[in-house]
Amino acid sequence: MAKEHRKRDVVVIGAGMAGLTAALYAGRSGLSVLVLESELVGGQIANAAGIENYPGILRVGGGELISAVQTQAESFGAVVDEFDSIVRVELSGQPKMVETESAVYEAGAVILATGMKRRKLSLSEAGRYEGRGVHYCELCDGQAYAGKTVAVIGGGNAAVDAAEYLSKLASKLYLIQRSELRADAASVKRLREHANVEFLLHTEPRALAGDTKLTAATLFDRKAETTREIPLDAVFVNIGVEPNTALFADQVKLDKSGNIAAGEDCRTNLDGVFAAGDVRTKEVRQLTTAAADGTVAALGAVKYLRSLQ
Repeated sequence: MAKEHRKRDVVVIGAGMAGLTAALYAGRSGLSVLVLESELVGGQIANAAGIENYPGILRVGGGELISAVQTQAESFGAVVDEFDSIVRVELSGQPKMVETESAVYEAGAVILATGMKRRKLSLSEAGRYEGRGVHYCELCDGQAYAGKTVAVIGGGNAAVDAAEYLSKLASKLYLIQRSELRADAASVKRLREHANVEFLLHTEPRALAGDTKLTAATLFDRKAETTREIPLDAVFVNIGVEPNTALFADQVKLDKSGNIAAGEDCRTNLDGVFAAGDVRTKEVRQLTTAAADGTVAALGAVKYLRSLQ
């Protein structure tokens, strides 16, 4: 059976902060807007236990903040379609075409806000323990390890935020980082105040062990050049991210890191196609810059569509 063809002024791919902000601004400009999200609305920020650097809000959970932005976008007519995976896109022509598992959408403009995904642990045995001691989402899986010994691998803000959340559940938590921490000083200071947290800097995992589930990890101290094994019930991995561009990598220009090559105007090499948030080339990746990108991309799309009239 042929898929139904539906028309929209703007299709936003990705429902993180950038995508939802774009939907808010495009909807408020009177455009028909569809937001497609193949996974959970909110992206990485939905897993943040506490956000303290969003202007005007002292502290808020990531899920709560994203839910509020989604509600705003929907109040201006934007439709958020979750878990409808995209099969293919054709972005160079006019109209643009976005085909999902359930329908084919034709749009005058497309905003790419697909964000990034977490890098997997590179140890050969990591896949064997995935879901059985190796995890990538502390909010999804952390409760299963209440009263257990866990480790967070990574040194950026995401890793420290994960450790902060898990420290309230675990009896013992190791923060393992192969160099110095990159997270902001305030977050690190707060984490150091937890008596059950031990920092293992200049340390990297070399092996994982366990029969049916993870029970231990072998660690290498890069400064002392020594190896030791510690008992562990789980590791939560936060070692960086990779841009989600596979869907359209053969159509939009990418930089050497695989991000979409788009400047502060969020314009890509294709007319009517914009990139917003972590997926585009940029030096600073924060919630506020994602929201700014969403705003710029949406207003750019509005201007572009008016030029076609």
